[in-house]
Amino acid sequence: MKLFQKIRKTLIKEGNMKRYLLYAIGEILLVMIGISLAFQVNNWNDNRIKRSSELRYYENLKNQISGDKMLIEEQKKFNNRYQEQFTYAAHLIEVNDRTKMDSLGIIVRDFTQYSDFDRQGNIYETMVNSGEIKILHNSDIVNGIQYLEEKYMYLNRMEHIHYEAMMKHVIPIITTVVKFSTAEIQKPELIYHYEFQNLVFSLLQIMQEKDDVYNEAINQIDNILELIDTELHQNNL
Repeated sequence: MKLFQKIRKTLIKEGNMKRYLLYAIGEILLVMIGISLAFQVNNWNDNRIKRSSELRYYENLKNQISGDKMLIEEQKKFNNRYQEQFTYAAHLIEVNDRTKMDSLGIIVRDFTQYSDFDRQGNIYETMVNSGEIKILHNSDIVNGIQYLEEKYMYLNRMEHIHYEAMMKHVIPIITTVVKFSTAEIQKPELIYHYEFQNLVFSLLQIMQEKDDVYNEAINQIDNILELIDTELHQNNL
């Protein structure tokens, strides 16, 4: 700044207005360039901080839905295991095979088993309420999370339907036809009746729909994880 003042005084003493005006314009341009650079550096720093926050959120989101995926896969395996057993029981009842009543009794006793992911909380709603959604620029990830939440709600609804069916219809019947301590069938005529067969088929329909939604949720999580990995990879390039 002292150098500029010295030059300015020298030009005024010389009385060279043309050179002075050129100098003054140059000095103004230098100040404007300096201010512009300062704004650019400040904007760059702000964008860097925002991007860092966005990537941290993606990392946390990745960990959260990866954990969800593991839980869903566990529940899917649990559901499939009993679905296979119940399908076998339905076949024994359908063909009226009474030579395997011991096995059938064990399976019927297990009609009380059901998978329950029971996802609590809403990722998308939390993002909106906390304001964190504003820092996420990848709309495919945001929309993917919203769609995943819909799958979670659908899955919870199917699990609730399964639970209600078990409590209201399954348990009242099987407690009267099977001795739980030994799994012995006490009333074969009721087990092999078409009404009980209809009950088994109803359970299987619920379990199949649950399996479909489990698969849809897992696929959706995989899609989101791929999008997140792309964001994280791009930042490391």
